[in-house]
Amino acid sequence: MQNPEKIKNPWTTLSGEEKYDNKWITVTEYQVINPGGGEGIYGKVHFKNRAIGVIPLDKDLNTWLVGQFRYTLNEWHWEIPEGGGPLDQTPLEAAQRELLEETGLKARRWKQIIRLHTSNSVTDEEGFVFLAEDIEAGESNLEETEADLKVWKLPFKDALQMVLNGKITDSMSVMGMLMVARMKGL
Repeated sequence: MQNPEKIKNPWTTLSGEEKYDNKWITVTEYQVINPGGGEGIYGKVHFKNRAIGVIPLDKDLNTWLVGQFRYTLNEWHWEIPEGGGPLDQTPLEAAQRELLEETGLKARRWKQIIRLHTSNSVTDEEGFVFLAEDIEAGESNLEETEADLKVWKLPFKDALQMVLNGKITDSMSVMGMLMVARMKGL
């Protein structure tokens, strides 16, 4: 196996032009020469936040899911509490804020369980999933875009079954819950 640090980038960037920009993303179109020598274009979505997900787990192995209508998919989805973490905030601080904001929960023990790239073919978005334990209830503080958010406390094994039977399809939720199941021997 070749050492990844010694692999030279086989792509040549000829130019780049910003096509779209808002407070969450920038879309840039690059003129490139691909690894096979052909000229073409490559679009990149740059995220201005990190993807942050949290799997809260109480002493009885219950977890909390949040449900909401996802505009981009035009569907209702159950998933772990998640959202965007500003780049000037640590992933842990963002996870603590997201959990409290969406569920009203606080946790005394935190563990980062995954660092991931959500779709490395078109975006540079980096994500982090945390396990939150030793849970304490509090008040949620939903953002305007989360006005329809529903919170559901259920046994972790039931949430895991939703992953295994395809009822939860959010990538961070799937990866995070599978990781927690493995860590806890479930």
